[in-house]
Amino acid sequence: MHLLKDITTITRLQWLCWLVVFVMLMFTMLPEDGLAQAAFFAAANTTIYALVIYGNISVLYPLLYKKKQYLWYAIAVLAFLIITGLGRAYALDWTYNTWFAKEPMPMTGKTIIRYLAGMPLLFMVSIFGRIVLDYFTLKRTAAALMLQNTQTELNLLKSQVQPHFLFNTLNNIYYEAYLESPRTANLIERLSETMRYFVDESPKDKVMLSAEISFLENYIALELIRIRHTIDLQFLQKTESDCCLPPMLLMTFVENLFKHGIDKTSTNNKITLQLQQENNRLEFHTTNNQFSGNGESANGRGSGIENLRKRLALLYGNDFILETHRGDESFTSYLSIPV
Repeated sequence: MHLLKDITTITRLQWLCWLVVFVMLMFTMLPEDGLAQAAFFAAANTTIYALVIYGNISVLYPLLYKKKQYLWYAIAVLAFLIITGLGRAYALDWTYNTWFAKEPMPMTGKTIIRYLAGMPLLFMVSIFGRIVLDYFTLKRTAAALMLQNTQTELNLLKSQVQPHFLFNTLNNIYYEAYLESPRTANLIERLSETMRYFVDESPKDKVMLSAEISFLENYIALELIRIRHTIDLQFLQKTESDCCLPPMLLMTFVENLFKHGIDKTSTNNKITLQLQQENNRLEFHTTNNQFSGNGESANGRGSGIENLRKRLALLYGNDFILETHRGDESFTSYLSIPV
């Protein structure tokens, strides 16, 4: 609700600004031109101003400047201002001579220069507008992240029932089980580490990559004991350093592998996970068999993937890649984020 209110406030503020510009222009021209002419030319100029400002803010700036194509951005801005300025001069001159002038007035060089001279000022206003919009966008994103983190913490608190008591109890069970069944003790230890990650690490903004990998390995080990037949599973890792990343980003893919990518009655299950850190990016790629019964659930349109996509957009803007592909025999998922 707060985000919707912020968006509405920004939109209303822009409409209010343009209304003020229109009224100021109209009342400036009203004494000499009359109401009809003043209102028409005020509306025409306001529309042209909006075209220049939003043309830079919404088109040229994101397509060229944000992609660091500075030379092309400068050329495009110059051409855009000249074309818009000339179009404004000839369109308003023709309108004046056709509808309002008692005697037609020819277009002169001074008139063209006067119209072109105002275009750089409009460009500077568009830069200021871009800064203001970026500020509101950043504020809205920060508020959304804070809301999401708060909700995550609340959900976590609801699920915590004396966690330290639980961990101490699991440790005691581990030592008892170790004497009788080392394999069972190992699984209890993995369960304890997994639950400790949920309690201690997941509420944080950033966790170490090694902690995230350890969590995934523990989760995989616990999932494997629920499956009757052996699974051909490979977890390939190629990391350069122990970087930081938001917690639980990779979990959605792994959870989907065991929820939708396994046929529990088959002996031909194959899963491959590849985690690679290269060129300041972290890439996570998963592949599983495509069975007749799991295609619809794992086709990349589930709520888990969509929720992950929304979270990535809040965290990284457009600087991430999230892709899923359903083939005839396999289903693949791919994630790339900056680190």
